[in-house]
Amino acid sequence: MGFSCGIIGLPNVGKSTIFNALTSAKAASENFPFCTIEPNTGAVPVPDPRLDKLAELAGSAKTIPTQITFVDIAGLIRGASKGEGLGNQFLGHIRAVDAVAHVVRCFENDNVIHVDGNVDPIRDVETIDTELILSDLESVQKQFQKYQKLARSQDKEAKEILSVLEGLEAHLSDGKPARHFESESEHIEELTSQLLTAKPTLFVANVSEDDAATTPDINGSRLVDRLAKYAADCNAPITVISGQVEAEISELPREERKDYLDELGLELSGLDRLILAGYKLLNLLTFFTVGPKEAHAWTAENGTKAPGCAGKIHTDFEKGFIRAEVIAYDDYVAAGSEVKVKEAGKLRVEGKEYTMQDGDIVHFRFNV
Repeated sequence: MGFSCGIIGLPNVGKSTIFNALTSAKAASENFPFCTIEPNTGAVPVPDPRLDKLAELAGSAKTIPTQITFVDIAGLIRGASKGEGLGNQFLGHIRAVDAVAHVVRCFENDNVIHVDGNVDPIRDVETIDTELILSDLESVQKQFQKYQKLARSQDKEAKEILSVLEGLEAHLSDGKPARHFESESEHIEELTSQLLTAKPTLFVANVSEDDAATTPDINGSRLVDRLAKYAADCNAPITVISGQVEAEISELPREERKDYLDELGLELSGLDRLILAGYKLLNLLTFFTVGPKEAHAWTAENGTKAPGCAGKIHTDFEKGFIRAEVIAYDDYVAAGSEVKVKEAGKLRVEGKEYTMQDGDIVHFRFNV
């Protein structure tokens, strides 16, 4: 199962620069609006030192990390919900992803044109949010009309759905995204599944090279601080990246990147932090299969039962699931090998109702 995170924002905020560094895909990145029209996509390995450690202990011939797909979506502008700037096409691209990384410009540079003439991160965020909310409002109103007709025929379920839609419409009309709408209705997931503002969202502050290692202060006055305060008020995560720095890092040989990061005072690159933030935003976990041939990381949503995780490897594993032989990551590392884990009695046999945990090392037993 693939997981995708769409990179959105106004034109010229650094989306494609960040995407290029992220995926080394060399997407077009120019200093004018609408440089990106068709979305570029790139699958990016999720950095996980646990995988390397397991491969080392098991003597695995190769490592296969789990991946997340990033989609570089063209810059939106005011009026996108009404079709301005090819808005309908771009909004459709957002609808197709699982989560959203909203890139916001938090640097001053007279040589980089801003579509509104000056840099204001909160205004920029609100411009995008307004267009997404207006698009969602139109979608909800169409659903409302559909269920209104059914409700007139005394359809009980339609009346319940209509009540939810009324609340959702009022919520969006107040300028609030759908992901913050609360409802106990069993229909809410279905009703919001195609809404743009229901997507899990994180903010990406694109800062100058001097601020690459900065820590945002919600009480501060810098551009990045103002965005951090906004994100905190929205209960949304924020990642700080310098697109300029990341572009430079991506051009360096891999063995030189660590030294460059050390010079900047960074433990991880901004892109690694973005990948991890996107992975967390999607509420994902990683489990492992380990052996002499390969150490393999696999992705599943938190809360997935053992058979569902087995199906991530092969559908036959899920269909014929018998049991899962599970070792916790810490137990494996402490013991040093699978043999020693078994000797220590730390290998568990789990059935169909076992909920997989992040870091589990597993052998699935199945029969088809």
